[in-house]
Amino acid sequence: MRIGMGLNYSGGFAETVAEVADLERAGLDIVFVPEAYSFDAVSQLGYLAAKTTRVELASGILQMFTRTPTLTAMTAAGLDYVSEGRFVLGIGASGPQVIEGFHGVPYNAPLARTREIVDICRKVWRREKIDHQGKYYQIPLPADKGTGLGKPLKIINRPVRERIPIVIASLGPKNVEMTAEIAEGWQPLFYYPEKAADVWGESLAKGKAKRDPVLGDLQIYAQAALAIGDDVDHMLDWVRPMVALYVGGMGAKGKNFYNDLAIRYGYAKEAETIQELYLAGKKEEAAAAVPDELLRSVSLIGSEGFVRERVAAFAESGVTTLNVTPLAADTAGRVRLIEQLRRICG
Repeated sequence: MRIGMGLNYSGGFAETVAEVADLERAGLDIVFVPEAYSFDAVSQLGYLAAKTTRVELASGILQMFTRTPTLTAMTAAGLDYVSEGRFVLGIGASGPQVIEGFHGVPYNAPLARTREIVDICRKVWRREKIDHQGKYYQIPLPADKGTGLGKPLKIINRPVRERIPIVIASLGPKNVEMTAEIAEGWQPLFYYPEKAADVWGESLAKGKAKRDPVLGDLQIYAQAALAIGDDVDHMLDWVRPMVALYVGGMGAKGKNFYNDLAIRYGYAKEAETIQELYLAGKKEEAAAAVPDELLRSVSLIGSEGFVRERVAAFAESGVTTLNVTPLAADTAGRVRLIEQLRRICG
Protein backbone atom coordinates (compact mmCIF):
# COMPACT_ATOMS: atom_id res chain seq x y z
CA MET A 1 0.00 0.00 0.00
CA ARG A 2 1.38 3.39 -1.01
CA ILE A 3 0.88 6.56 1.01
CA GLY A 4 -0.13 9.90 -0.47
CA MET A 5 -1.00 13.25 1.02
CA GLY A 6 -2.90 16.29 -0.17
CA LEU A 7 -1.30 19.67 0.46
CA ASN A 8 -3.28 22.60 1.80
CA TYR A 9 -3.98 25.14 -0.94
CA SER A 10 -5.59 27.88 1.16
CA GLY A 11 -2.36 29.56 2.23
CA GLY A 12 1.10 29.11 3.67
CA PHE A 13 2.19 26.92 0.78
CA ALA A 14 5.90 27.69 1.14
CA GLU A 15 5.74 26.59 4.76
CA THR A 16 3.87 23.43 3.80
CA VAL A 17 6.41 22.54 1.13
CA ALA A 18 9.24 23.02 3.60
CA GLU A 19 8.10 19.91 5.47
CA VAL A 20 7.66 17.71 2.38
CA ALA A 21 11.30 16.64 2.51
CA ASP A 22 10.72 15.35 6.05
CA LEU A 23 7.54 13.59 4.94
CA GLU A 24 9.44 12.09 2.00
CA ARG A 25 11.95 10.57 4.40
CA ALA A 26 9.10 9.32 6.59
CA GLY A 27 7.76 7.23 3.70
CA LEU A 28 5.42 9.48 1.74
CA ASP A 29 5.10 8.25 -1.86
CA ILE A 30 3.00 10.90 -3.62
CA VAL A 31 1.82 14.47 -2.96
CA PHE A 32 -1.41 15.89 -4.41
CA VAL A 33 -1.87 19.62 -5.00
CA PRO A 34 -5.52 20.62 -5.39
CA GLU A 35 -6.94 23.43 -7.47
CA ALA A 36 -10.35 24.75 -6.48
CA TYR A 37 -10.65 28.53 -6.79
CA SER A 38 -7.32 29.09 -5.08
CA PHE A 39 -3.83 29.72 -6.38
CA ASP A 40 -3.30 27.55 -9.43
CA ALA A 41 -1.88 24.08 -8.81
CA VAL A 42 0.68 24.21 -11.61
CA SER A 43 2.95 26.91 -10.18
CA GLN A 44 2.94 25.15 -6.84
CA LEU A 45 3.74 21.77 -8.43
CA GLY A 46 6.70 23.36 -10.20
CA TYR A 47 7.90 24.74 -6.88
CA LEU A 48 7.52 21.29 -5.33
CA ALA A 49 9.52 19.73 -8.14
CA ALA A 50 12.48 21.93 -7.21
CA LYS A 51 12.19 21.13 -3.51
CA THR A 52 11.85 17.32 -3.68
CA THR A 53 13.80 14.41 -5.14
CA ARG A 54 11.82 11.16 -4.86
CA VAL A 55 8.15 11.75 -4.06
CA GLU A 56 5.69 11.70 -6.98
CA LEU A 57 3.85 14.95 -7.65
CA ALA A 58 0.20 14.94 -8.68
CA SER A 59 -2.41 17.51 -9.58
CA GLY A 60 -5.41 16.76 -7.46
CA ILE A 61 -7.16 17.91 -9.61
CA LEU A 62 -6.73 20.12 -12.67
CA GLN A 63 -10.23 21.14 -13.70
CA MET A 64 -10.73 20.00 -17.25
CA PHE A 65 -13.10 22.83 -18.24
CA THR A 66 -10.58 25.57 -17.48
CA ARG A 67 -7.79 24.62 -19.90
CA THR A 68 -7.75 23.47 -23.50
CA PRO A 69 -6.87 19.78 -23.86
CA THR A 70 -3.56 20.61 -25.55
CA LEU A 71 -2.62 23.07 -22.80
CA THR A 72 -3.39 20.38 -20.22
CA ALA A 73 -1.07 18.03 -22.13
CA MET A 74 1.66 20.67 -22.46
CA THR A 75 1.41 21.50 -18.76
CA ALA A 76 1.64 17.84 -17.76
CA ALA A 77 4.64 17.33 -20.03
CA GLY A 78 6.33 20.41 -18.59
CA LEU A 79 5.75 19.30 -15.00
CA ASP A 80 6.98 15.81 -15.85
CA TYR A 81 10.12 17.39 -17.31
CA VAL A 82 10.97 19.63 -14.33
CA SER A 83 10.26 16.77 -11.89
CA GLU A 84 12.33 14.28 -13.93
CA GLY A 85 9.42 11.94 -14.61
CA ARG A 86 7.62 12.18 -11.28
CA PHE A 87 4.38 13.86 -12.35
CA VAL A 88 0.90 12.32 -12.26
CA LEU A 89 -1.89 14.15 -14.08
CA GLY A 90 -5.00 14.24 -11.93
CA ILE A 91 -8.02 15.65 -13.76
CA GLY A 92 -11.69 16.00 -12.97
CA ALA A 93 -14.83 17.93 -13.76
CA SER A 94 -15.08 19.83 -10.47
CA GLY A 95 -18.66 21.17 -10.30
CA PRO A 96 -20.88 23.85 -11.83
CA GLN A 97 -20.52 26.10 -8.77
CA VAL A 98 -16.80 26.54 -9.44
CA ILE A 99 -16.72 26.14 -13.23
CA GLU A 100 -19.58 28.50 -13.98
CA GLY A 101 -19.40 30.62 -10.82
CA PHE A 102 -15.65 31.34 -10.81
CA HIS A 103 -14.50 30.64 -14.36
CA GLY A 104 -17.61 31.65 -16.28
CA VAL A 105 -17.45 28.55 -18.45
CA PRO A 106 -20.51 26.36 -19.19
CA TYR A 107 -20.49 23.08 -17.28
CA ASN A 108 -21.66 20.49 -19.78
CA ALA A 109 -20.91 16.95 -20.97
CA PRO A 110 -18.14 16.18 -18.45
CA LEU A 111 -18.07 12.50 -19.37
CA ALA A 112 -17.57 12.94 -23.11
CA ARG A 113 -15.15 15.82 -22.62
CA THR A 114 -12.97 13.74 -20.29
CA ARG A 115 -12.63 10.97 -22.85
CA GLU A 116 -11.61 13.44 -25.58
CA ILE A 117 -9.13 15.22 -23.29
CA VAL A 118 -7.40 11.97 -22.34
CA ASP A 119 -7.13 10.98 -25.99
CA ILE A 120 -5.67 14.35 -26.99
CA CYS A 121 -3.18 14.39 -24.11
CA ARG A 122 -1.76 11.02 -25.06
CA LYS A 123 -1.42 12.08 -28.70
CA VAL A 124 0.52 15.15 -27.61
CA TRP A 125 2.86 13.10 -25.41
CA ARG A 126 3.51 10.71 -28.31
CA ARG A 127 4.44 13.78 -30.38
CA GLU A 128 1.78 13.11 -32.96
CA LYS A 129 0.45 15.93 -35.10
CA ILE A 130 -2.85 16.73 -33.45
CA ASP A 131 -5.81 16.17 -35.71
CA HIS A 132 -8.80 15.59 -33.48
CA GLN A 133 -12.30 16.21 -34.71
CA GLY A 134 -14.49 15.31 -31.76
CA LYS A 135 -17.88 16.51 -30.65
CA TYR A 136 -16.51 18.97 -28.12
CA TYR A 137 -12.95 19.64 -29.28
CA GLN A 138 -11.87 20.24 -32.87
CA ILE A 139 -8.13 20.56 -33.40
CA PRO A 140 -7.20 22.22 -35.71
CA LEU A 141 -10.21 24.48 -35.54
CA PRO A 142 -12.36 24.02 -38.68
CA ALA A 143 -12.13 26.82 -41.22
CA ASP A 144 -15.77 27.80 -40.73
CA LYS A 145 -15.12 28.43 -37.02
CA GLY A 146 -12.00 30.56 -37.34
CA THR A 147 -9.56 32.02 -39.83
CA GLY A 148 -8.97 28.74 -41.62
CA LEU A 149 -5.22 29.09 -41.03
CA GLY A 150 -4.90 26.36 -38.39
CA LYS A 151 -2.89 23.27 -39.25
CA PRO A 152 -2.01 20.09 -37.32
CA LEU A 153 1.03 20.59 -35.08
CA LYS A 154 2.98 18.45 -32.69
CA ILE A 155 4.63 19.51 -29.45
CA ILE A 156 8.10 20.96 -30.05
CA ASN A 157 9.80 19.41 -27.04
CA ARG A 158 10.24 15.70 -26.54
CA PRO A 159 8.31 14.70 -23.38
CA VAL A 160 10.12 12.64 -20.76
CA ARG A 161 7.44 9.96 -21.10
CA GLU A 162 5.00 9.07 -23.84
CA ARG A 163 2.48 8.02 -21.21
CA ILE A 164 2.20 10.24 -18.16
CA PRO A 165 -0.11 8.52 -15.65
CA ILE A 166 -3.63 9.96 -15.64
CA VAL A 167 -5.79 9.80 -12.54
CA ILE A 168 -9.45 10.77 -12.87
CA ALA A 169 -11.56 11.97 -9.95
CA SER A 170 -15.01 10.49 -10.48
CA LEU A 171 -18.02 9.30 -8.49
CA GLY A 172 -20.99 8.65 -10.77
CA PRO A 173 -21.52 5.17 -12.29
CA LYS A 174 -20.85 6.14 -15.92
CA ASN A 175 -17.88 8.32 -15.01
CA VAL A 176 -16.32 5.57 -12.89
CA GLU A 177 -16.86 3.07 -15.70
CA MET A 178 -15.06 5.37 -18.12
CA THR A 179 -12.25 5.94 -15.59
CA ALA A 180 -11.71 2.20 -15.21
CA GLU A 181 -11.55 1.92 -18.99
CA ILE A 182 -9.18 4.74 -19.96
CA ALA A 183 -7.18 5.98 -16.95
CA GLU A 184 -4.20 4.68 -15.03
CA GLY A 185 -5.82 5.67 -11.75
CA TRP A 186 -9.10 6.52 -10.05
CA GLN A 187 -9.51 9.04 -7.24
CA PRO A 188 -12.81 8.70 -5.37
CA LEU A 189 -13.77 10.93 -2.45
CA PHE A 190 -15.30 9.61 0.80
CA TYR A 191 -14.37 6.05 -0.07
CA TYR A 192 -16.19 3.50 2.12
CA PRO A 193 -14.35 0.19 1.50
CA GLU A 194 -17.08 -2.16 2.74
CA LYS A 195 -19.67 -0.52 0.47
CA ALA A 196 -17.44 0.30 -2.49
CA ALA A 197 -18.32 -2.87 -4.38
CA ASP A 198 -22.05 -2.25 -3.96
CA VAL A 199 -21.75 1.33 -5.17
CA TRP A 200 -19.07 1.04 -7.86
CA GLY A 201 -18.41 -2.67 -8.44
CA GLU A 202 -20.51 -2.99 -11.58
CA SER A 203 -19.12 0.22 -13.09
CA LEU A 204 -15.53 -0.81 -12.38
CA ALA A 205 -16.10 -4.26 -13.88
CA LYS A 206 -17.62 -2.83 -17.07
CA GLY A 207 -14.79 -0.37 -17.48
CA LYS A 208 -12.04 -2.90 -16.82
CA ALA A 209 -13.58 -5.25 -19.41
CA LYS A 210 -12.81 -2.60 -22.07
CA ARG A 211 -9.45 -1.56 -20.63
CA ASP A 212 -6.31 -1.56 -22.77
CA PRO A 213 -3.80 -3.96 -21.13
CA VAL A 214 -1.02 -1.40 -21.70
CA LEU A 215 -2.58 0.69 -18.92
CA GLY A 216 -1.83 -1.97 -16.33
CA ASP A 217 -4.01 -2.50 -13.27
CA LEU A 218 -6.25 0.36 -12.21
CA GLN A 219 -4.66 2.25 -9.32
CA ILE A 220 -7.13 3.44 -6.70
CA TYR A 221 -6.27 6.52 -4.64
CA ALA A 222 -8.61 6.71 -1.64
CA GLN A 223 -8.63 9.83 0.51
CA ALA A 224 -8.88 9.59 4.29
CA ALA A 225 -8.22 11.74 7.34
CA LEU A 226 -5.51 10.21 9.55
CA ALA A 227 -5.03 10.19 13.33
CA ILE A 228 -3.54 7.29 15.29
CA GLY A 229 -3.78 6.96 19.07
CA ASP A 230 -5.87 5.85 22.00
CA ASP A 231 -7.45 9.28 22.53
CA VAL A 232 -8.15 10.56 19.03
CA ASP A 233 -11.86 9.83 18.63
CA HIS A 234 -12.63 13.50 19.19
CA MET A 235 -10.82 14.22 15.92
CA LEU A 236 -13.76 12.76 14.04
CA ASP A 237 -15.34 16.13 14.76
CA TRP A 238 -12.55 17.76 12.75
CA VAL A 239 -13.79 15.85 9.70
CA ARG A 240 -17.50 16.61 10.17
CA PRO A 241 -17.46 20.13 8.67
CA MET A 242 -15.82 18.94 5.45
CA VAL A 243 -18.24 16.05 4.99
CA ALA A 244 -21.14 18.41 5.71
CA LEU A 245 -19.77 20.92 3.19
CA TYR A 246 -19.64 18.34 0.41
CA VAL A 247 -22.80 16.40 1.22
CA GLY A 248 -24.77 19.51 2.09
CA GLY A 249 -23.31 22.42 0.22
CA MET A 250 -21.59 21.28 -2.97
CA GLY A 251 -24.53 21.89 -5.24
CA ALA A 252 -28.27 22.44 -5.21
CA LYS A 253 -30.86 19.82 -4.38
CA GLY A 254 -30.78 17.10 -7.00
CA LYS A 255 -27.39 18.30 -8.32
CA ASN A 256 -24.94 17.31 -5.63
CA PHE A 257 -22.70 14.34 -6.49
CA TYR A 258 -21.59 13.86 -2.88
CA ASN A 259 -25.12 13.90 -1.53
CA ASP A 260 -25.97 11.23 -4.09
CA LEU A 261 -23.01 9.19 -2.85
CA ALA A 262 -24.17 9.38 0.77
CA ILE A 263 -27.58 8.16 -0.37
CA ARG A 264 -25.98 5.25 -2.24
CA TYR A 265 -24.06 4.38 0.92
CA GLY A 266 -27.41 3.96 2.69
CA TYR A 267 -27.73 7.34 4.42
CA ALA A 268 -30.63 8.80 2.46
CA LYS A 269 -32.43 10.37 5.42
CA GLU A 270 -29.22 11.74 6.92
CA ALA A 271 -28.10 13.13 3.54
CA GLU A 272 -31.39 14.98 3.15
CA THR A 273 -31.14 16.43 6.65
CA ILE A 274 -27.52 17.54 6.17
CA GLN A 275 -28.38 19.23 2.88
CA GLU A 276 -31.45 21.00 4.22
CA LEU A 277 -29.53 22.35 7.21
CA TYR A 278 -26.49 23.38 5.18
CA LEU A 279 -28.46 25.16 2.47
CA ALA A 280 -30.41 26.96 5.20
CA GLY A 281 -27.14 28.34 6.53
CA LYS A 282 -27.06 26.07 9.58
CA LYS A 283 -23.58 24.69 8.99
CA GLU A 284 -22.85 23.59 12.56
CA GLU A 285 -26.14 21.70 12.75
CA ALA A 286 -25.40 20.12 9.38
CA ALA A 287 -22.00 18.94 10.62
CA ALA A 288 -23.56 17.51 13.78
CA ALA A 289 -25.98 15.52 11.61
CA VAL A 290 -23.17 13.60 9.83
CA PRO A 291 -23.40 10.00 11.14
CA ASP A 292 -20.47 8.76 13.25
CA GLU A 293 -20.50 5.46 11.37
CA LEU A 294 -19.92 7.25 8.06
CA LEU A 295 -17.08 9.34 9.51
CA ARG A 296 -15.32 6.30 10.94
CA SER A 297 -15.72 4.29 7.75
CA VAL A 298 -14.20 6.86 5.40
CA SER A 299 -11.38 7.88 7.77
CA LEU A 300 -8.34 6.40 9.48
CA ILE A 301 -8.95 7.78 12.96
CA GLY A 302 -8.51 5.54 15.98
CA SER A 303 -6.11 3.29 17.83
CA GLU A 304 -3.25 1.64 15.96
CA GLY A 305 -5.18 -1.61 15.97
CA PHE A 306 -8.27 0.08 14.54
CA VAL A 307 -6.27 1.85 11.84
CA ARG A 308 -4.55 -1.42 10.97
CA GLU A 309 -7.97 -3.05 10.48
CA ARG A 310 -9.16 -0.15 8.35
CA VAL A 311 -6.01 -0.23 6.18
CA ALA A 312 -6.64 -3.94 5.60
CA ALA A 313 -10.24 -3.17 4.62
CA PHE A 314 -9.12 -0.51 2.14
CA ALA A 315 -6.54 -2.88 0.67
CA GLU A 316 -9.02 -5.75 0.38
CA SER A 317 -11.42 -3.50 -1.54
CA GLY A 318 -8.71 -2.71 -4.10
CA VAL A 319 -7.19 0.54 -2.85
CA THR A 320 -3.52 0.86 -3.84
CA THR A 321 -2.73 4.32 -2.38
CA LEU A 322 -4.06 5.89 0.81
CA ASN A 323 -4.16 9.63 0.18
CA VAL A 324 -4.26 10.87 3.76
CA THR A 325 -4.76 14.13 5.61
CA PRO A 326 -2.70 13.82 8.81
CA LEU A 327 -4.56 15.52 11.66
CA ALA A 328 -1.64 17.04 13.55
CA ALA A 329 -0.74 20.52 14.71
CA ASP A 330 2.80 20.68 13.38
CA THR A 331 5.36 19.13 11.06
CA ALA A 332 6.67 16.74 13.71
CA GLY A 333 3.18 15.42 14.31
CA ARG A 334 2.47 14.90 10.62
CA VAL A 335 5.82 13.17 10.11
CA ARG A 336 5.10 10.90 13.07
CA LEU A 337 1.71 9.93 11.63
CA ILE A 338 3.18 9.13 8.22
CA GLU A 339 5.87 7.02 9.89
CA GLN A 340 3.23 5.14 11.90
CA LEU A 341 1.12 4.55 8.82
CA ARG A 342 4.18 3.42 6.86
CA ARG A 343 4.86 0.75 9.50
CA ILE A 344 1.24 -0.38 9.38
CA CYS A 345 1.18 -0.52 5.57
CA GLY A 346 4.52 -2.31 5.42
